[in-house]
Amino acid sequence: MTDFITGWKKACDFSDATWGGGETPTLKGVICKNTVDLGGSAIGIISPSNRLITDNKLVAGDRILFLKSNGINCNGISLARAVAQKLPKGYTTKLSNGQMFGEAILTKTNIYAKLIQDLLDAKIDIHYISNITGHGLRKIMRARGNFTYIIEKIFDPQEVFLFIQKHAGLSDYEMYETFNMGQDYAIFLPSGDIAKAQKIIIQNKFQSIDAGYIKSGPRQVIIKPKNITFKSETLDLR
Repeated sequence: MTDFITGWKKACDFSDATWGGGETPTLKGVICKNTVDLGGSAIGIISPSNRLITDNKLVAGDRILFLKSNGINCNGISLARAVAQKLPKGYTTKLSNGQMFGEAILTKTNIYAKLIQDLLDAKIDIHYISNITGHGLRKIMRARGNFTYIIEKIFDPQEVFLFIQKHAGLSDYEMYETFNMGQDYAIFLPSGDIAKAQKIIIQNKFQSIDAGYIKSGPRQVIIKPKNITFKSETLDLR
């Protein structure tokens, strides 16, 4: 528990966020005797206001930069738990790379707050940003405009995803609609800013790929390397 709280504090300090009280939700099958659930929320101040990033600046032709994830992050854990329950050795089951399954799903999530600040400080013209966690790569079409998102390159998924896919019997379509599959953040910007942005990303010790572009058209995500298309009706968010 000490390690958990210490890590939580470090994450808040790294992203210049305060941390305090909150509420504990009821999670059937997770919250039971001798367990505890910690949840968090954030209230931020954007100053100056021209740093506010919305989807209003998105235009056809914008490029999509993907940032490489560390693994499963904080989404899809229910499925990961279900997989562990079916394994004779549970979370201690070894992946092909020698890592225990439980260790793999606890790999820390990248925090991009400082990176985005550095990009803005360098006058990178960010048109939109999107996390790729819950809802997988469908999440990048959350913007309100009628755009088609063409994905030409993707990161290879980490071993933990391949392990889950094998033991859960899921298709590529189901995996990419659920998990980040190797990329957990998308930055939308003009093509002229790509090279400079990628240098700053490297300076922040992250990896990126120039993954694709957007064009006017029906709202959908087309992942060419996997021959997968997610239509807008598959993304039901409030």
